[in-house]
Amino acid sequence: MVKQFGNIYLIAGIAIIGGGLFGFDISSMSAIIAGQGYLCYFNQGNTPCTGPSSSTQGGITASMAAGSWLASLCSGFVSDAFGRKKAIMLGALIWVVGCIIVSASQNIAMLIVGRIINGFCVGICSAQVPVYISELAPPTKRGRLVGAQQWAITWGILIMFYISYGCSSLKGSAAFRIPWALQMIPAIILFFGMMVLPESPRWLASKDRWEECERVLVLVHGHGDPNSPWVAREFREIKEWLEIERQSKQISYLTLFTPRYINRTHIGLFTQIWSQLTGMNVMMYYITYVFTMAGLTGSTLLLSSSIQYVINVAMTVPALIWIDRVGRRPTLLAGSILMATWLFVNAAVLGAKGVAVPGGVGGIKEAKVQVTGAASKAVIACSYLFVASYAPTWGPVSWIYPPELGS
Repeated sequence: MVKQFGNIYLIAGIAIIGGGLFGFDISSMSAIIAGQGYLCYFNQGNTPCTGPSSSTQGGITASMAAGSWLASLCSGFVSDAFGRKKAIMLGALIWVVGCIIVSASQNIAMLIVGRIINGFCVGICSAQVPVYISELAPPTKRGRLVGAQQWAITWGILIMFYISYGCSSLKGSAAFRIPWALQMIPAIILFFGMMVLPESPRWLASKDRWEECERVLVLVHGHGDPNSPWVAREFREIKEWLEIERQSKQISYLTLFTPRYINRTHIGLFTQIWSQLTGMNVMMYYITYVFTMAGLTGSTLLLSSSIQYVINVAMTVPALIWIDRVGRRPTLLAGSILMATWLFVNAAVLGAKGVAVPGGVGGIKEAKVQVTGAASKAVIACSYLFVASYAPTWGPVSWIYPPELGS
């Protein structure tokens, strides 16, 4: 039997690699779509090295989200049947398969298939990692540990962006094949790392594996002491929770839409939906297009884009420190106001000072407007401020809040 470790920070540190995989995907696409290797290899137009059409590029980018959406719907069934731990390990294996296909892509169709498969992993891990951590973490640390999922995403974005930036000088398809292949490494670490972690005690209890449930509680909460009051309290709470569940009427997914649960369901769904609709994913995937419109080119473009990823990592830290003190709702409200402000300013500057460029700025056809001078600096500054507002608010809280609704 493999030795298991009960340190909650180690458990969270390994599990959140699943979030890092999401980040790897975001920045690998962001850094690569403006590179000559990618543009030439996947070129669709009559003009050489202009890359896929705008609609096709949108489809390539969205294919990962499509796979993620589908897998997130199924991940609950997988997790309930086989456990949180095995579901996350399955996600890691799926990611490796997707990376093999993506890095070996011979055409756009193969690239899209690989990204859909990668999305399956993101859907499973995004749904199950916060649940897994929240079911193991003590209430006093739950917010920061679940929020670390977002921090892992920001680190994944930052690390992969610089890997992709480093490979951008390579000739031919190696410029994008190497970064996409390297994405397999964290998934392999996640798979083997999960082997030494315990299963969720709540899932074990739901399967009437009470002895294993108690062993996990002793390992994680009792630090090896079976007589710890923490262990007794958690064990009693799990029993009470399970008795209530079993005494209730037969629970199905339709139960979530009954009057008793509809409010929780609405909040859980829309916290994640609005987190995506804030515009953060656009700023992550397409920041090179935004900064191209602001007049940046070449290595300056990629380096300036990378600054926002550094901001993303750094500004997530305050949330991990203070989120359990400040609360969820005030944090979301503050983030919404700040993000709206920077987006409105950006839109106003581009609308008032932008000059239309029919062929696209710098040959990038998606960058159809250009600003210069003070307007250019305003666009760059507001883009950074938008990321700095999202990182400590909607970023981590969107992962923390939904798992807490059922507790």
